[in-house]
Amino acid sequence: MIDQKIFSSLEERMKKAEEALRKDFLSIRTGRATPALLDRITVESYGTQTPLKHVANISVPEPRLLVIQPWDKSLISIIEKAILKSDLGINPSNDKNVIRLIIPPLTEERRKELVKVVKKKAEEGKVALRNIRRDVMEELKALEKAGTASEDEARRAQEQVQKATDKFIKEFDEILSAKEKEIMEV
Repeated sequence: MIDQKIFSSLEERMKKAEEALRKDFLSIRTGRATPALLDRITVESYGTQTPLKHVANISVPEPRLLVIQPWDKSLISIIEKAILKSDLGINPSNDKNVIRLIIPPLTEERRKELVKVVKKKAEEGKVALRNIRRDVMEELKALEKAGTASEDEARRAQEQVQKATDKFIKEFDEILSAKEKEIMEV
């Protein structure tokens, strides 16, 4: 008898891979301002590396403008340096109270580069899905070998695992397609 925990674990791990992909895609600049662009930026605050969103208020007053208002004004220069060091490619400007990030429109060349980046991330996500599938398939084969599951049960379970993998790969393709469309919009 094959334990249903195997399938719930499979589904849970694949959902986590999907969430990771969505989170990765949120931090990729598309020419529009979104606070998610700054999710990966951390600043040295009181002796520890702290996510930017934990030390400042981030708002989007206009479609191409992010405003960062630190709760402690002494962090302005530290935040500015962290943004400059990041791979965002945006120059911050400050007026001693807030930092403004003007999101420049993307060039055609930069859009194509970003599409390559998202395709690579999506492929990495699919590899993660296939690794999860492989692990579960090995677990099923071990159950069959140990005599815990019959050959027919193992085969049905393997088909179920493959269907789940195919479903998630299709979802990854849809997520990728939507992100590509978003990047290529002018």
